[in-house]
Amino acid sequence: MLRALSRCHTPVVRLLSPRTAVLIETVRGRKSRTDPKAKSKLGRVKTPPPVDPGEMVVLKERYTEYSLILRALRLEFKEQMLRKKYEEEVGSVAEERAKREAEEHRSLMALNDAENLRMYQIREQRMQKEAEAAELKKREAAILHQQELENYIKEKERQILLLQEEAKDFITPDNLDQRIEEALDNPKNYNFAIDKEGRVVKRTAFQR
Repeated sequence: MLRALSRCHTPVVRLLSPRTAVLIETVRGRKSRTDPKAKSKLGRVKTPPPVDPGEMVVLKERYTEYSLILRALRLEFKEQMLRKKYEEEVGSVAEERAKREAEEHRSLMALNDAENLRMYQIREQRMQKEAEAAELKKREAAILHQQELENYIKEKERQILLLQEEAKDFITPDNLDQRIEEALDNPKNYNFAIDKEGRVVKRTAFQR
């Protein structure tokens, strides 16, 4: 068992530790973020390594060539997959599917046309009923207006007749003397009291 543990790359402490414990591995040669800079490197200035212009040109050309080759391979694989998929779809299965879809489309179009015709008939009936109701309402309004006009004319005629009857008792320059004599001959006593029902309850004697 000790030989097996010695051959294993995992530390023995990690294998023997409980599962619930949090393990923190220490790495030799590294320091934490809060550690200061080493004294031997305080004055060191990092300079990038020199780059050969000729080598950079060659690397760019090779990278461009690599990108083009990789893109061509991807397009080739994609074209093969699409061709295979197309060959699978345009066979007998695809023909049967196209036939089934066409038949379903025809049945749906027929159903749609029938539904459109039914809705058109319902709409025509509704519009006809609305037109008849509007016409009936218009006729009723005209009849009501005619009745109101006739009642207005009758009321005015009645008022005119009543005024003509009252005009017979009007005082005019022609009957002024006669009305004065009638008033003197028939005096009226307006000195009386009435109750809430309008009945005369008390009247004083008339004095000339």
